[in-house]
Amino acid sequence: MPTGKSPAGSPTDRAVELLAKVYVTPKVAILDPQGKAVASSLKSLGYEEVTDVRQGKYIVVRLVASDRERARARVREMCEKLLVNLVIEDFEFDLEDVRA
Repeated sequence: MPTGKSPAGSPTDRAVELLAKVYVTPKVAILDPQGKAVASSLKSLGYEEVTDVRQGKYIVVRLVASDRERARARVREMCEKLLVNLVIEDFEFDLEDVRA
């Protein structure tokens, strides 16, 4: 017999569709040879104002959640469990509404 409640994590009529834009970078204490190479190349091209470059990853995840707070919690879980190596990487993310 239906209870009128949606199972946890399933989309509902009032769900929001969002894009999570995840930015992953090496922790400050971790050597970043790619970043150093890019910084050196930029300087050799005349961009003397460059003092450091940290090269990382940009991940976009499209998701549906019951609300923004639920989406924020789920994206944080995704980062901590799969998308980011927490030993050597830091992350931050933004949530944006999907535009039709």
